[in-house]
Amino acid sequence: MDIWSSVRTPINRRSFMKSGLTAAAGAGFLTSSPSVLADDDHDHDDHKGRLTRGDAALLRFAAAAEILETDFWVQYNELGGIQDSEEPDGSGNPAYTAALSVLDSDMAQYVHDNTDDEFTHQNFLNAYLVSKGEQPADLEQFRTLAGSTATGSSGKLRLTNLMELTLDTSWWTRYRSSANNPDLDPNFVFPQAVPTLAVGKHTAIPRTDADTADPNFLQAIANTAGFHFPTIEQGGNSLYPAMAQRATSVEVLRILISIGPTETMHFQTWSDKAGNAPPKANVVDPVTGVSVTFPDLNSAPFGGETFQTNLIMPEPCPFLSRKLPPCSIIRPTETKGIAMNVVNFLTSMGLFIGQRPAFFRLLRSLAADADAARREF
Repeated sequence: MDIWSSVRTPINRRSFMKSGLTAAAGAGFLTSSPSVLADDDHDHDDHKGRLTRGDAALLRFAAAAEILETDFWVQYNELGGIQDSEEPDGSGNPAYTAALSVLDSDMAQYVHDNTDDEFTHQNFLNAYLVSKGEQPADLEQFRTLAGSTATGSSGKLRLTNLMELTLDTSWWTRYRSSANNPDLDPNFVFPQAVPTLAVGKHTAIPRTDADTADPNFLQAIANTAGFHFPTIEQGGNSLYPAMAQRATSVEVLRILISIGPTETMHFQTWSDKAGNAPPKANVVDPVTGVSVTFPDLNSAPFGGETFQTNLIMPEPCPFLSRKLPPCSIIRPTETKGIAMNVVNFLTSMGLFIGQRPAFFRLLRSLAADADAARREF
């Protein structure tokens, strides 16, 4: 019950997996994992055993990452998504929603569904950990950051900061490269799709209603969000297959390789929508003075296969060895140090600006434990 009390806020937030697991908890799921993880496949009893220390660390880090993803997707949905019984927070910001819809008329629905997916990921992973007698990931003590005060925001405290982002958009050219793979070419520098987003701090949501007054600046904010979405999701796209290589339990492997492809579906969707961001030249943030330019990626000095906006499927590239034929793959999937790389990536993005030192210590500790996981035989 102590374990349950420490995690009831993040888990109950989605009615505990939306599948009646709250009732299962009251019926003893903390001591009887089969009652929670009932399965029509009786060919294996993998779910009846305890997790290895490494497997628990892998899932705990994944759960923490999903909690962080859920936090910022909720912020996007409050302002630019669809608010309904599944995503009840916020009330929507019509001007921001309209700016996002310039990238695609279905953006609000996509934002809603991505938010819903991340909720289910965080809740499933934590519930699974608890069902195995393991501590779940719990970041609630760090929900201290003030978010947007623009119309539509719930005004709740946040874990993540979407208003001071520095974005690495080199994933754009990495997935279009037929010659280089970061796993084989760790020192190769892939060009940025939007170089100005990699400099300075940019907001991806309206901070106040004042940010919606200038349609040109508001579109730049929406464009920033449009590139932030795939920037984030390509991280999960690589994280899950990289961690799966370290799993011992077949069931833990199944979890990782089942959630991972969903992140890939998110990434491909958002990379397609980012390509629709309208070009904008030298748009200056009236608060910070930072400027951003969204280029026409199909025209000089960009253009060509490296930047072509409708190339949203991974170009075949070298994989494992250049002695083997090119292959269309997720990249990178090198497993060494993957969790700490994710922490460093998210931190350098500015997503955690304003967080306390204890937050970073916990996150790095979870990453170190995940990176120390080894497959046991």
